[in-house]
Amino acid sequence: MKRRAVWASAAVLVLLGAAAAAEIPCVFSGVARVVAVGDLHGDHKNFVSILKSTGIVDEDLRWAAGVTHFVQTGDIMDRGPDARKIFDLLMRLEKEATAAGGRVHVLIGNHEMMNISGIAFDYPDYVTVEQLLSFLPPDYIQSKEKEFLRRRKFESAAGSGGDGSGIPDGERRTLWAEVMQNDPGARRRYLSFFRDKYGPWLLGLNAVLKINETVFVHGGISPEYSLKPLAAINNEVRRELRMVVKNGDFEPRTLYARDGPLWYRDLAQRDEALFEDEVDAILANLQARHIVIAHTVLGLATAKNMKRFGGKVWIIDTGISDYYQGQLSALIIEGTDIKVWGVNDE
Repeated sequence: MKRRAVWASAAVLVLLGAAAAAEIPCVFSGVARVVAVGDLHGDHKNFVSILKSTGIVDEDLRWAAGVTHFVQTGDIMDRGPDARKIFDLLMRLEKEATAAGGRVHVLIGNHEMMNISGIAFDYPDYVTVEQLLSFLPPDYIQSKEKEFLRRRKFESAAGSGGDGSGIPDGERRTLWAEVMQNDPGARRRYLSFFRDKYGPWLLGLNAVLKINETVFVHGGISPEYSLKPLAAINNEVRRELRMVVKNGDFEPRTLYARDGPLWYRDLAQRDEALFEDEVDAILANLQARHIVIAHTVLGLATAKNMKRFGGKVWIIDTGISDYYQGQLSALIIEGTDIKVWGVNDE
């Protein structure tokens, strides 16, 4: 995977160090109801529709689910415009849920990792113009747009047209697409703002979580990683993220590993008849009955094809974002009953 030089402010390094020192729980038992949602990719509107429809929030977007545990399995960012709005909503709901006796669990996905690492810009369709602008300091945006208007006014005086009174939406998008592509300074400011504002929160999240007898993870748990305690996996992900922030030359193992929790796809893609013994071994190592994964988007999402290996594995990346098909879904677990909200049964 490509790497870019990365930058870190002194403030965020202090905060990331504080996050490292805290013991972050990743195993919960005795939970009566769990609602889990997969990749969102910047689609705040569709996410809010799911939250309301499953009773997680009320019409004012306040926590309404009591002691329910809500799980979002990562990949909030990229491809869509509103990752920051989703972050802000989830950060508030975390506090409200805890006060009500419930819990909000947000997991790290590979797209969050790639943004905090500074490498998401290496992939042309990942960071949208809207996402770029949402994580840039307002004074920087203003200065860039004033510079553009001054240049256009000068060109207009030379006979190229335009009155310099404002930037039409189409031109603004073109301006910032060019800035994103060609101006390393914009990337540095994006990364600095993102890390300062959201880095400490992201470093307090888990990569893998177990609630009752179900394990939740963004990509999947491979046979190798199933031998490790969940806390050890989470601590390693956080350690490597801290190292990436501090040292642009650091080459992580777990963050980039194809069999690691952010990237592993075999649970979603391998032939069920040929891989079921390995799945049973993974579950036995985890002391779990089910694994809920995202990351591998279902082309046509139905309750039937979300369920693999007789219900031992559930795929909840149904293409919720309108960037994909806008197939809204949630997995609801109550006791031993698992059901799907949103997509068709067949």
